[in-house]
Amino acid sequence: MPKQTLVFENKADLSLKDGQLLICQEDKDPIMRSLEDVSGILVDNHSVRITVPLLNKLSQNNISIVFCDERHMPVSMTLDLESNVRQTMTFNAQLATTEPVRKQIWKQIIEHKIHNQSLLLQKLGKGEDVLSKYHKNVKSGDTTNREALAAATYWKLLLGKDFIRDRYGNCPNDMLNYGYAILRSVVSRALMNSGLLPMIGVFHKNRYNSFPLSDDVMEPYRPFVDEKVLELYTIGQRCIDHNFKKAILELFYESIKPDDVSQTTYSLSQIYLGERRVIYYPSLF
Repeated sequence: MPKQTLVFENKADLSLKDGQLLICQEDKDPIMRSLEDVSGILVDNHSVRITVPLLNKLSQNNISIVFCDERHMPVSMTLDLESNVRQTMTFNAQLATTEPVRKQIWKQIIEHKIHNQSLLLQKLGKGEDVLSKYHKNVKSGDTTNREALAAATYWKLLLGKDFIRDRYGNCPNDMLNYGYAILRSVVSRALMNSGLLPMIGVFHKNRYNSFPLSDDVMEPYRPFVDEKVLELYTIGQRCIDHNFKKAILELFYESIKPDDVSQTTYSLSQIYLGERRVIYYPSLF
């Protein structure tokens, strides 16, 4: 059976029994789940209890746990600190990367991001490659800020001239934020699995940001989230409920494949190690 992300929105006790996940909930019979069938766990209730043996076993099986706050927004996740046999070598190479290499990596990231934004607009019939003048003219380090210029056009065409992309703005901003938070956790996990430090960014640098590299690497994947949120918003979705969460989680098996994210982060580790020059990203379609 395909792997699933488990969502816990009600009180539950999660533990390890005979190498499997034991789920105990009030007024329900205990459920046993094979860890081989689980890709991740989303905890969206502060009454959920998880045992340490289970946490260790989940980490050993590369299964991440995402925790939500009282606003039901993802705020933290588990990471495996020993997930890559070349981890120390990759860490050192990442820390020793020169500024010119970082600028070239950021150039490629922005090119892919704008290209996928352009593909989404084309797919939706909102413009024939209207962003080509931006993604074909990105300079090293994006010194001319093609990303911001493209974004101004992109959001107006995608959600209307009155829409303002604002982290604290009105709906569907909150739905976009939720999707990006899940994307960030998926990318962070893949970075660690590829032997990279999510704390050392290429472009994003903020003393209060623990995962700047995740924010860098996820940029070209954002249009995948945008498409799903727009699809739901168009049919009347206006809140982050169970159906919305389920649709967002399914996105990471339908459109954003785990193997694609892993290939992206692994290709980045190869760039740091001097084994390749081009970072891999999938196109929107």
